[in-house]
Amino acid sequence: MKTEDTLATIKFNNKKLKIKRGTKVKDLIAQYLLEESDDIIAVVLNNRTVSLDAEILRSGVIEPVYLCSRKGARLYQKHINIMLYEIFYSLYPHANIRIGQAISEGHYFKVTGITVDNKFIKTVTKSLHTLAESKTPFEFIRIPVEDARRRFYKMDRKDKKQLLDQWPQSHVPLIKLNNFIDFCLHPVAPHTGMFKYFNIIPLENDAFILQFPHHGTKDIPDSTFNQPKLYETHKMARKWSKIVKIQHVADLNKAAISKDIKEVIKISEALHEKKLSNIADKIAEAPVKRLVFISGPSSSGKTTFSKKLSIQLRVLGFQPIPLSLDNYYVDREKTPRGPDGKKDFELLEAIDLKQFNSDLRDILDGKEVLTPVYNFNTGLREEPSKGIPVLLGENGILIIEGIHGLNDALTPRIRNDEKFKIYINALNPLSIDNHNRLNTSDVRLLRRIVRDRHYRGYSAAQTINNWGSVRRGERTNIFRFQESADVIFDTSLIYEFSVLKIWADYYLMEVPRSDPAYAEAYRLKQFLSMFVAVLPADVPNTSIMREFIGGSSFSYR
Repeated sequence: MKTEDTLATIKFNNKKLKIKRGTKVKDLIAQYLLEESDDIIAVVLNNRTVSLDAEILRSGVIEPVYLCSRKGARLYQKHINIMLYEIFYSLYPHANIRIGQAISEGHYFKVTGITVDNKFIKTVTKSLHTLAESKTPFEFIRIPVEDARRRFYKMDRKDKKQLLDQWPQSHVPLIKLNNFIDFCLHPVAPHTGMFKYFNIIPLENDAFILQFPHHGTKDIPDSTFNQPKLYETHKMARKWSKIVKIQHVADLNKAAISKDIKEVIKISEALHEKKLSNIADKIAEAPVKRLVFISGPSSSGKTTFSKKLSIQLRVLGFQPIPLSLDNYYVDREKTPRGPDGKKDFELLEAIDLKQFNSDLRDILDGKEVLTPVYNFNTGLREEPSKGIPVLLGENGILIIEGIHGLNDALTPRIRNDEKFKIYINALNPLSIDNHNRLNTSDVRLLRRIVRDRHYRGYSAAQTINNWGSVRRGERTNIFRFQESADVIFDTSLIYEFSVLKIWADYYLMEVPRSDPAYAEAYRLKQFLSMFVAVLPADVPNTSIMREFIGGSSFSYR
């Protein structure tokens, strides 16, 4: 065999290296990146995220995944959760723990069989620190499906065993830490010593939050719980998922196979309509009800939500009038730039605040206002003569949709008692099993991948590559204001992953392996493989889902 056949050319740490094929990534890092190696949790090897134990088999590029990066943060959360489960079952073998949604810079956990009091918090916190200091290794194993089913059955983990009934492959990847075993659809970190930054705060006598470091840092959040409205929304969603008996992916798959999914879809949509009706009633009961702001992150369904809310308000005798915040963008050449030097259309200063507030004040004072129209092709406003006339009649309500709707700096000339603020997001209560949650951002990313490919001419790769910038804008401009809303509405539909799968699977396959988006596309494909597909025929044409998959009775032009 020729020497060059046994070597791979690797670009790593701004160097081109000749490496023997079969060399493990961790050995390469130890040799060439000594100072920073303790903060590397995994690597992206040829656009696929892999463990440090992975072998280098061909030429390519290796990029470290640091603990404080976006990819690293996701892995950090998964690993410290596993550490929590190992400790919990070791300390309280007859109790149970279940993960919930993301909240207050952490994950919500509900327990049964033990009381969450100060003693519990101190014991678990100390045990987690001890486990981190021990640098106990995580172990990756891959076993046949039937073997995994038997293991989970003996451990009385019925939720995991049921998921394996529709497992798409012959083997199951697992992660093991001491006596705890779980599914593993992610790279495995070397040891527990990397996960020593966390905080635990109690919620109720059966619930607590495990907080993670601030995004991009190792700083621990404040131990103060400051999201009671979001918490109540989560609790309502979990209560409803129990009613329809769809709490885990296995439950949803069972419904899809048995045709019960039709009933699940009907009930899900009815719940949305009931909640929308309740919001309309609250607006009607408000002392001043002429100005409604709707805000939420990308692909949360703001447009369809505003249209459906308008229908409910018409039922109550009001005349809702839409006003698009997008039409108040400054000319593109005047758009402020972000830290990276690029135009940032999500900054508040990208809006002509002076004109917007002047128009709002005039509209509320009963004047007819010719509101602007922004041309996204030219990056300029249309001629004033092409503006949209707005006159708020006696029963008129102005519906304003935009990412800055909850930020009072948007409307400094408008009193708070003149505004009714609504925050919406896709907060899906569905979980993979008791120990593995669904990322709410994945709901919105998959929605956006399908919608952008259908209607905006963007490939899945383009959408994924732009997602990091979108998420940064959300953290800055949206999430920090959500508790100021009068109402929080969950736009997710418990069945939607099964429907999105039909298109998303195909579009994700289009992502070239050479594209930086491939690592995320591969992760999403693995995730979607757990779901049984559901055809969209039974999804109503008024559903929020139709904004993304098509076939809506609403116009979005």
